[in-house]
Amino acid sequence: MLSNLMPDAPSASARGEPSTPIDSAALAAALRKAVRGEVRFDDGSRALYATDASNYRQVPLGVVIPRDADDVIETVAVCRRFNAPVLSRGGGTSLCGQTCSVAVVMDFSKYMNRIVSIDPVASTARVQPGVVLDRLRDAAEQHHLTFAPDPATHTHNTLGGMIGNNSCGPHSVMGGETIRNVVELDILTYDGTRMTVGATTPEAWEALAAQEGRVGEIYRALRTLRDSTADDIRRHLPRIPRRVSGYSLEALLPEYDSNIAHALVGSEGTCVVILEAVVRLVESPRARSLLVLGYPDVYSAADHVEVVMAHKPIAVEGMDDRLIADMQSIHMRPHDISLLPDGKGWLLVEFGGRTKDDADAAAQRLMDALKQDKHPPSMKLFDDPEGEKHLWRVRESGLGATAHVPNHKITWEGWEDSAVPPARLGEYLRKLRALFDKYGYGCDLYGHFGQGCVHTRIDFDLETAEGIRHWRAFLHEAATLVVSLGGSISGEHGDGQSKAELLPIMYPPPIMQALRTFKHIWDPQNRMNPGKIVDPYRVDENLRIGTDYDPPAVPVHFHYPSDQGSFARATLRCVGVGECRKAGGTMCPSYMATGEEKHSTRGRARMLFEMMHGGVLRDGWRSTAVREALDLCLSCKGCKGECPVKVDMATYRAEFMAHHYAGRVRPREAYAFGLIDRWAQLATRMPWLVNAFTQTEPLAALVRSVANVADERSLPRVAPVSFRQWFRQHGPHGNGPRVLLWPDTFNNAFQPEIARDATQALAFAGYSVDIPSATVCCGRPLYEYGMLDRAKHYLQRVLSVLGEDIKRGTPVVVLEPACLSVFQDEMPELLPGNEQALRLRRQSFLLADFLCNENKTARFPHLNDTALVHAHCHHRSVLGLDGERHLLDALGLDYDLLDSGCCGMAGAFGLMREKQEVSSACAERVLLPAIRSAAHDTLVIADGFSCREQIRQRTGVTALHTAQLLPMAIMQNGSGPA
Repeated sequence: MLSNLMPDAPSASARGEPSTPIDSAALAAALRKAVRGEVRFDDGSRALYATDASNYRQVPLGVVIPRDADDVIETVAVCRRFNAPVLSRGGGTSLCGQTCSVAVVMDFSKYMNRIVSIDPVASTARVQPGVVLDRLRDAAEQHHLTFAPDPATHTHNTLGGMIGNNSCGPHSVMGGETIRNVVELDILTYDGTRMTVGATTPEAWEALAAQEGRVGEIYRALRTLRDSTADDIRRHLPRIPRRVSGYSLEALLPEYDSNIAHALVGSEGTCVVILEAVVRLVESPRARSLLVLGYPDVYSAADHVEVVMAHKPIAVEGMDDRLIADMQSIHMRPHDISLLPDGKGWLLVEFGGRTKDDADAAAQRLMDALKQDKHPPSMKLFDDPEGEKHLWRVRESGLGATAHVPNHKITWEGWEDSAVPPARLGEYLRKLRALFDKYGYGCDLYGHFGQGCVHTRIDFDLETAEGIRHWRAFLHEAATLVVSLGGSISGEHGDGQSKAELLPIMYPPPIMQALRTFKHIWDPQNRMNPGKIVDPYRVDENLRIGTDYDPPAVPVHFHYPSDQGSFARATLRCVGVGECRKAGGTMCPSYMATGEEKHSTRGRARMLFEMMHGGVLRDGWRSTAVREALDLCLSCKGCKGECPVKVDMATYRAEFMAHHYAGRVRPREAYAFGLIDRWAQLATRMPWLVNAFTQTEPLAALVRSVANVADERSLPRVAPVSFRQWFRQHGPHGNGPRVLLWPDTFNNAFQPEIARDATQALAFAGYSVDIPSATVCCGRPLYEYGMLDRAKHYLQRVLSVLGEDIKRGTPVVVLEPACLSVFQDEMPELLPGNEQALRLRRQSFLLADFLCNENKTARFPHLNDTALVHAHCHHRSVLGLDGERHLLDALGLDYDLLDSGCCGMAGAFGLMREKQEVSSACAERVLLPAIRSAAHDTLVIADGFSCREQIRQRTGVTALHTAQLLPMAIMQNGSGPA
């Protein structure tokens, strides 16, 4: 019975699969000869582009990264000679499989990412397909304009991808989907025809149809299609706010301005290549207010959507209590969640206006109307931008909150964006939940409720034959349900492969034939992204996992508690939405520096998945391609802090390096810097001799050469007296409760003045300060080189030396964020179940956090200074900045906490010869320009030793540790000796 629910898959020829194999080597050679951009047919590049954010995997023939439109034209021409399919790709965030194909993939995001022009008078912009949405919005805001559609991936998705998928987002309530915001398209067909399309008057259409050649042929064929199917189009294409299923054939009709560009929006690269686009900009509200409404359940919230929409908000989003519960279970945004009003279902209703009073007044009118209801919702008006931002984060966290929940199955796309008329949304949600219950599926419900669009990820079983049959049966029944309510199987994410097979449930045969005809008019050879939308692959073909998924069970060093102890399962954690490709924050510094997919967290996760899969990358832990992808990872842990599903690439990298070099000699810098604690310990015994070698030319050049350090870099000077030596001479400091100060390698050997200042600050705060009885090291540099057996030994020694203090609960204050992150992060995973490790994790703190927790910050006088603050990556991503902010506020410092991401030094990374370009790009993005432009008396604060070294070596400025501010405050105010 189940096997009859879906039609058979189209034949290979119908899907555009070549009848004879393509000579990939000859194709690659021809492309390299014709294209100025980058041509990559190596296994590593093919593995990188084998998947998107969907359930599907198709290994491409190769990848081309074009520099301009001429490159695109040449790429398509060469592919045409070889009968090779082509696929356009932007951010690769598609959820339905439309950006993975056995084709030549053209990635527009690296070079063809320009905003060509903005015309504020006409309210339009001309853009290349690879431009990121937020770049366009930021540029448009200078003219008080914006591009209305804004998916949750707005920080990194591209306009070309949005046009390909007809993307929407919450603010399409304000300005419509992407289709309503495209003016014209500069396009290229597979046969090499280049043309500009847009709204077409009857006279223009007739003139175009009368032309000789391919352009005339296309317009004549489109006219015939339009005239023969107009009645069917009007009758069977539902007129609802969200319908992203099939092609937009209605755009061919006169009442839609016969807009050929609109007909191509949402075609997912199956018809043409977009070279440039002119898009519409709308007025951006000068002020916004967010009203959050709480209901007994999500169904009641959906029932109220029409009432809310009558008040003309610019966005209406909904979410249920299961989403909030899942966020709480993974400790995601607890502060943001606490802002929600009472309820178990919520609507986020945003109003815009020219002034804040206008926006607030609109929200107040809705509140007054809702108060007249017999059972009014709880209400909370947020009229400050910071509070509104926190609430929007809750909604935008939907995918990350639901993909990997502890003690739950992994959830997948597959029915994640259906849409119905808003008037029937409550009914649909009730029936949809009943259907989930019938099939035994668990999921959360959220989405763009103002336009009837529902998002969810579902715990489908995509690994067993029975589970997959069960899934297909559900899809058939869900499609029938949504169509029965006048809805669309896709309301935002398109068809690709995961929805295309369901289109015959939604559309009758005349419309299905019209869709095939439309595709054939543009692409008669079926070379443009074949197997998607029409003549598609079956929904259960090309699955990323499926019944063939059988990765080896490999022994690992880390525990991976969130992934059932399995490295293979950890490589499934990345869902592909590409948050790591954004331009701000910490994640991912190497991607921000290079623009390369393989240097993003997603790219690296994909490579590790392919390594475990074994289909393309077959040399396992010894893979050179994987090592090269991981080589520029700075182990910043930004992904662990900012990735919505907490991909932890620093840990995966350390794991890989441990296996990759097992039984082999590592690069010489691994021994020079991985064992820096040993060399530093020796150096403190004879600092004058070591400094003679590292600080005096030509000896210093010889040392740099041996350690693979770049000529323009310098090694830090060893202090004449280490901190441990100073402490032994002066003994424990202060009176009061005992606290241990952790003498890390760098503050001990190179900058002992910081540890001395911390000692005196703690004593001033009322503590008796001591240090460990023996020299110990957390082993942080070992992780960068995969020396995990040695790292585990270091940690066991730490627990032994600190044993009695740990048992007594003595606080351990750590100055170097990278060291504390070992105790907080790596140690529990390398020593699972070790109670002493868990105790140390609970009782180790950064200096600022410790003083804040103990309510000691008020003891310190104010500093009347201004400062720039650069936070260490691990401080941001693992430890959090609340304590730092609190201490700086308590000191009365006028400071700017920079959104500077990684400084680019990252241990020894920034010293290496081959890493200089990336290291410099990281530092020059925000950090170094901010320092250079600051007033000369501005303090620069950076708690990370690597960060201070980068600042010193690149600007000559001496940055301070937070610990150094405290004696400064004491001295400036005459409160006691420093």
